Amino acid sequence: MAKTNPLTFIQQVRSEVSKVTWPTRRETAVTTVMVFIMVMIAAIFFLLADQLMSWGIGLLLGLGN
Repeated sequence: MAKTNPLTFIQQVRSEVSKVTWPTRRETAVTTVMVFIMVMIAAIFFLLADQLMSWGIGLLLGLGN
């Protein structure tokens, strides 16, 4: 692999960074809220799944009330 001097490397990095499409503040906020909503939905789903499996295993083992 050919060696690149530091100045050329920095110029290449700046060139690549300028090609990036950065999200707006609003897009970032909406995406953040959506992530939190999905985390809450996943947490509730796994809580319910865990409770259901716990109840079912308790019935199978004769530990249920």
